[in-house]
Amino acid sequence: MRALTLIPGQADSVALTDEPDAEPGDGELLVHGLALGVCGTDKEIVAGRYGWPPEGREQLVLGHESLGRVERAPEGSGFAQGDLVAGVVRRPDPVPCGACARGEFDMCRNGEYTERGIKQRDGFGSERWTVEPEYAIRLDPALERVGVLVEPTSVVAKAWEQVEVIGRRSWFEPQTVLVTGAGPIGLLAAMIGTQKGLVVHVLDRVDRGPKPELVARLGATYHHVDAAEVMRRLEPDVVIEATGAGRVVLDVMSGTSGYGIVCLTGVSSPGRSLKVDVGALNRQIVLENDVVVGSVNANQRHYRTAADALAAADTEWLDGLISRRVPLADFGQAFTAEDHDVKVVIALDDSQG
Repeated sequence: MRALTLIPGQADSVALTDEPDAEPGDGELLVHGLALGVCGTDKEIVAGRYGWPPEGREQLVLGHESLGRVERAPEGSGFAQGDLVAGVVRRPDPVPCGACARGEFDMCRNGEYTERGIKQRDGFGSERWTVEPEYAIRLDPALERVGVLVEPTSVVAKAWEQVEVIGRRSWFEPQTVLVTGAGPIGLLAAMIGTQKGLVVHVLDRVDRGPKPELVARLGATYHHVDAAEVMRRLEPDVVIEATGAGRVVLDVMSGTSGYGIVCLTGVSSPGRSLKVDVGALNRQIVLENDVVVGSVNANQRHYRTAADALAAADTEWLDGLISRRVPLADFGQAFTAEDHDVKVVIALDDSQG
């Protein structure tokens, strides 16, 4: 079978290789791969800046945003041939830490977790792959074209869960949310915000292309001005920050309404310094009972929430989020940015082209 493989740490080593057919272990599902989403993490791995191969191996099968159809399922697994599924990325550490022992492996305390297509486990970037039933998420059949979005949606489902858990420390009835960044994470966060009945605003630096239209189709408001200005104008109750841009992060931390919550989902690049009045920032956060929290990854609960959110969404809108579908044979095009890209997907099967 064909698979996307690379040598982690070696830039531009990604290649389409012929690998042995996937053989499910005891109790595992055999899945026919349909599509593979590409994100910034994949690009970092391809560039040699991130990633670890399985123990005793040099190569890693790339890909963590998956979509496939079950070809073979063992009796009693809860799955059947033809089911549309996505695979959970992370696995708990073997020790395990307290969080992993309780199924909250997205909050692993010791960093010994593994991840499909990223850290010490082969990914989903092959024509067939296997997965344990407990780490497979069944999707609505109507999501065949867009179910590959379940992994990024799980990330924002967790972010929203964090916001709501923190909000329950006291009375909490948010009305307005600002999402910074109109990439896939930001747009999916905005989608869930509209599903929750909130007044949603989205900030991004571009003023043309598909992003403003996608936001408008959600019934949300699009902004492309300075983040500080938008914060002064809106004073949102909740901010989902999805850019990782240092200036934007600081602006949203210091501009929420009282008792505001900022959830950081974007990963910043190190080595960039900003001048900050730490005293003023601390004063505001303390006096307004504000909260800033980081959130990344997801466990099965968040994947199930994501699957439900996608099933409730407009599939035409979701399809519009996928700006390019690249055939597996032309995989290299997926790692080169083009104007107006939102989400790029590699089609592992002709039906996804």
